[in-house]
Amino acid sequence: MGLKEAYQEKIEAQIREWDAKVEELKAKAQQAKAEAKIRMEEQLLVLKESREGIVQKLDALKEIGEDKWESLQEGTDKAWSNMKNMLENFMNQNK
Repeated sequence: MGLKEAYQEKIEAQIREWDAKVEELKAKAQQAKAEAKIRMEEQLLVLKESREGIVQKLDALKEIGEDKWESLQEGTDKAWSNMKNMLENFMNQNK
């Protein structure tokens, strides 16, 4: 397995982990009081948009050649880091 494939698998595994955490947060939002529920649903929407951006970057990464994939890695890593920070903040706010 090449570096590109290993990187793709790493991103895909992280997306699956985030999806599980988001599902947990959705369940909490459903049980929250009205004001908190609205705030949580807005945050979930932002997380969803961020996740979609990462999936688009992953799709582009899959399409690019082995010799050029590293050019997309920096942007993907940055999006990944932003998503991770948003998710951690959201989870900490809604314990």
